[in-house]
Amino acid sequence: MFDLIPWEGTRALSRLRKEMDELWGRFFGESGLPVFSESGWVPALDVKETKDNIVVTAEIPGLSPKEVEVSISGDLLTIKGEKKQEKEEKDESYHLIERRYGAFSRSIRLATDVDTKNIKATHKDGVLTITLPKSEKAKEKQIKINVE
Repeated sequence: MFDLIPWEGTRALSRLRKEMDELWGRFFGESGLPVFSESGWVPALDVKETKDNIVVTAEIPGLSPKEVEVSISGDLLTIKGEKKQEKEEKDESYHLIERRYGAFSRSIRLATDVDTKNIKATHKDGVLTITLPKSEKAKEKQIKINVE
């Protein structure tokens, strides 16, 4: 008829939670963002804000500046490019391929208005740095308080 199966209680739920955390960790990595996409990969980004600028840094190893496109539309900054796979030679056979290839596109919404006429982008050692100066109306104004 029916077999009795002992109930494991919260132990089974804890084990399931651990397995799901490991699965998400393998897919997303430490940053919480996917380390690869359907197209192959996406560059890691850092975004910081200073008094006068927003600075976006992207890791784009193996790409030249000609292979990357940076654009801004309203408050949306987009970085696009494509990392092409090296051609395999007839006399070579790969034992392991871990590098990712393919087209990518990363977009971030900027939290403040920027001066689009003075945006600068530089590329050095596989790192793209985009400096977006804040517009005058977006810069913090300090008001002096007179003591009576």
